Amino acid sequence: MSKRKNILVHTTGWVLFLVIPILFSPAPGLSMDMFSKDYMQRELVACGFLIGYFYLNTNILLQQFYFNQKYTLYILVITGCFIVTTMVPFLLFQFHPPPPPDGAGPMPRKPEEGSILFEFGHNLFRFSVVTFVSLTLMISNRWKRAEKEKLNAELSYLKAQINPHFLFNTLNSIYSLAIQKSDLTPSAVVKLSAMMRYVVSESNRDFVPLDKELSYIRNYVELQQLRFGEAVQLLFFVHGNAGSSKIAPLILIPFVENAFKHGINAEESSCIRISIDIDNNELRLEVFNNKVFVRREEEKSGLGIENTRGRLHLLYPNRHSLVITDTEESFSVLLTIRLT
Repeated sequence: MSKRKNILVHTTGWVLFLVIPILFSPAPGLSMDMFSKDYMQRELVACGFLIGYFYLNTNILLQQFYFNQKYTLYILVITGCFIVTTMVPFLLFQFHPPPPPDGAGPMPRKPEEGSILFEFGHNLFRFSVVTFVSLTLMISNRWKRAEKEKLNAELSYLKAQINPHFLFNTLNSIYSLAIQKSDLTPSAVVKLSAMMRYVVSESNRDFVPLDKELSYIRNYVELQQLRFGEAVQLLFFVHGNAGSSKIAPLILIPFVENAFKHGINAEESSCIRISIDIDNNELRLEVFNNKVFVRREEEKSGLGIENTRGRLHLLYPNRHSLVITDTEESFSVLLTIRLT
């Protein structure tokens, strides 16, 4: 939540909180005169103390005592806060019955009104509500912070996996071209340089321009195409305009890498199809590869896809769709993301 929106939510909540004693005032009708009455001033001062207690509890007491498992001390401190928020308004503004309507006799005073026991009972409910709201808010914030820390840890772990795997594949591709003394070797080095620059400079960001992510994938695919040449039937298409859209870095590449890792064998018919469509801030990725035999030590592919699945759930909750079809003959991915 942005700082401005957070201030707006808090302001709106406290205005509504202060309106409650006005709406339930025992005075007949609503007028500016009611604010000069002792009972109304006491109510408003009590609400002001409760607002102060809310921020004291949220910013200090919960963090220092409750979340450090000092529960007994926490209960003692908030009990003291309850006594203060109840006693101070009671002592500042002694009870006077509200004036009777015109022509009516004096309003009888209830025995409990004006007593300290009545005031404690009167203040207990709203004090409990304020305590509960601040506790719920802090638990929610800590849960969101834990989710973000978990996401950052998963991203770091995934990047640690991507970089060695990426270097191994691309350097192996360039090595193969160099052995063949191919004229394509300089082009491959340029593509590798662009990919490395992207990984080093952009992958630490939360979101990156979509066109940079697409350039990374395009360089990767073209580099693999240089390596395998006619050994693989490769179709790669990008339709639509990236515009100013942004996307989480390296969120698409694991599906593309998986297709090359498990869809290429020089001794078998290999087919890979990759299609990316962008329309109205929606990206649709389709990846297909037929399954070929690979050496046992190269078959560990599920981890990158599972990590990416987790990233999608954390980064694009309710904003993505992922369908993976795994058969004996082929493997396909259909991913749709609503971009920012």
